[in-house]
Parts: sequence; structure tokens; C-alpha cells
Amino acid sequence: MAERSRGKSGRVLRTERIAPEMIRVVLGGEGLAGFAVGPFTDSYVKLQFPQEDVAYPEPFDLAVVRETLPREQWPRTRTYTVRRWDADARELTIDFVTHGDSGVAGPWAAKAQPGDVLHFAGPGGGYAPDVTADWHLMVGDESAWPAIAAALDALPAGAVAKVFAEVDGPEDEQDTPFDVVWVHRAGGPRGEALVAAVRALHFPPGRVHAFVHGEAGMVKDLRGYLRVERAVPREQLSISGYWRLGKDEDGWQSTKQDWNRQVEQEQEHQA
Repeated sequence: MAERSRGKSGRVLRTERIAPEMIRVVLGGEGLAGFAVGPFTDSYVKLQFPQEDVAYPEPFDLAVVRETLPREQWPRTRTYTVRRWDADARELTIDFVTHGDSGVAGPWAAKAQPGDVLHFAGPGGGYAPDVTADWHLMVGDESAWPAIAAALDALPAGAVAKVFAEVDGPEDEQDTPFDVVWVHRAGGPRGEALVAAVRALHFPPGRVHAFVHGEAGMVKDLRGYLRVERAVPREQLSISGYWRLGKDEDGWQSTKQDWNRQVEQEQEHQA
């Protein structure tokens, strides 16, 4: 994946609660000059959330921060998908999953007011729907929905897409012009109903291009199903755990590469 490291910033223009546990934040301003997402529909940015009671150099420069401040004072980094980038209006839209007062990014989004500034690095990315595929499979939970929605927006007219999105319940479904199977956890384990729904799908004929992202345990199960049982070639898959139950992003990112490598080796041996 490619990722540009030059820092950017956005100023909050407006916010909107688009679901009980999802808040949309639209950023604008001169700090977005030169920003571009390229060809990827899963473009992401590394948001920098400042620590309380820490004075950061102005203008903000993450490289300078890391050179001059101890690690425990560095901003906390959280990775979020670009839901939409409007280059003409210079507006960057990011959808935040919230869980009350827990976490870093969700509480910030819940309190964000017009004029608030958010620094970030990026974008990076690595997936866009393959227009030569016969059909598309898109699967994810709330964390992956912005990338799925962006991919659906990019599909050409008439493209065949089977889309499965897991949420807590019907109140969490989002308005969309696309045909989406909303899978409700209804208090059950995360990913369980989603995996079952994908397994029950009658695969259309032809070559599939699949995007499967979200909680790591769910992704592991579906990676095994698609690679081993369905024999989908690796090059036709974009599949990765955005997060893992029981770990924050810092903890997950520190172990994600080794965990993914181990899972892939196990499943390649089975394939």
C-alpha cells in the first residue's frame, strides 16, 4: 500500500449523527490544499488526537513532535476511512463509530464543533472495485461500512454486488440506494451472524472481487472460507482486520502483522 506522509489538517465544518453509533464529520479549510485520495475507495487517513495538557509546536508537525517530546506525550493515532472527498468544495468526510465515552476518536467526534482542527497524515489505500470482475462481494461491520459505501458509489451502472453489513440492530441501518443485506447482531457475538450470512450466499457465476474488512476474528473466519472452501485466488481478495476485540488500535497494530501472517500461513497450508 502507498501512503503519503506529509501532514495535513482539516477544520470542522459540520457534524451529523447518521446512526445511533455513527457520527459524520465534514472537514474543510486551507489545510486540505493539495489533498487527494487517488484511485482507491478504501483510502484512509491517520488522525492525530492530542493528549490533554500537552503543548504541541505550532505549526503542528508530527515529525517535530516525535523528535522533541517523549513518546507518552505524542498524539494518539487512529486510522479512519475517507467516506468522501469533494475536491471542488475541498471537503473531507469521515464517519466515526462511537461507543459512548470509551475510546479516543468517537468521543472527539461526539464533541466536535465547527472550527475545531484535526491533524492527520495520509492518505493511504489499496483497494478499488475491479471493473472487469463478474461480480463483487463486500462484507464488513460498522468500521468497514464507510469503505464499502465508497466502493458502491464507484461501481459502474449494472455491476453485480452482494453486500453484507453487520450492525447491532435495525436502528443502525443506514439509508443507501444500494441493495444491502443488513445483518443484526441482536446481542450476539460480533461477526457470528455475518459469517453465517456470507456462508449462506449462493455465489453467482464468474469471477468475484471480494472486499472483507472489520473485526479480526470475523475476517479470519471468512478468509478461511473464501480461500480454502471457495478457492478464491488471493489476487481477487482485499481482506484485513481493521480492529480486534479486546485491543485498542495501538495494541492491535503492534501485533497485526504477525497475527495476519500466522493466519495466512495456516490457511494457505489448508488450501
